[in-house]
Amino acid sequence: MALTERQRKTLRGLGHKLHPIVRIGDKGLTAAVTAELEQALAHHELIKVSVRAGDRESRGALISDLCDNSGATLVQRIGNVALVFRRNSEAPRVVLGSR
Repeated sequence: MALTERQRKTLRGLGHKLHPIVRIGDKGLTAAVTAELEQALAHHELIKVSVRAGDRESRGALISDLCDNSGATLVQRIGNVALVFRRNSEAPRVVLGSR
């Protein structure tokens, strides 16, 4: 899903108060982590993911794989934490501006 800069700004504002729901460790994207991620995105739409594995490049690769596999969009990444968004088409929770 392509987000405009205004939508990203809105999501960053909403994500500021969130705490990481999914944590990825040294073992990477396991089946259990992927299932938990799917469940969290379906329920919340906007989540924070903490990645505590490897160096900067490997964390970036893990976040990229996470977004590709789940169909989510990376809104923001700061250090070990990524803010990820995926619209729930059946019951949207997050209101995005149309601009």
